[in-house]
Amino acid sequence: MKENSGPIIAAAVILIGFGIIGFLMPRIMVWVGDYSTVAAGLVAALFVAAFFLVFWFRARSQRRKEK
Repeated sequence: MKENSGPIIAAAVILIGFGIIGFLMPRIMVWVGDYSTVAAGLVAALFVAAFFLVFWFRARSQRRKEK
């Protein structure tokens, strides 16, 4: 179990972090939307892309460690 706890903890921290940001995303988009609606759309797109990129980079890192 101790060997598997690192990835589980890392995934939990990432999901909790993105959960908090996702919870605050409407406020962030309204705040950015006061400046520009296009910028607010870009912030939302970057949030979604960052979610997948974090796990993609983590998977690449894990593959390199295995080799």
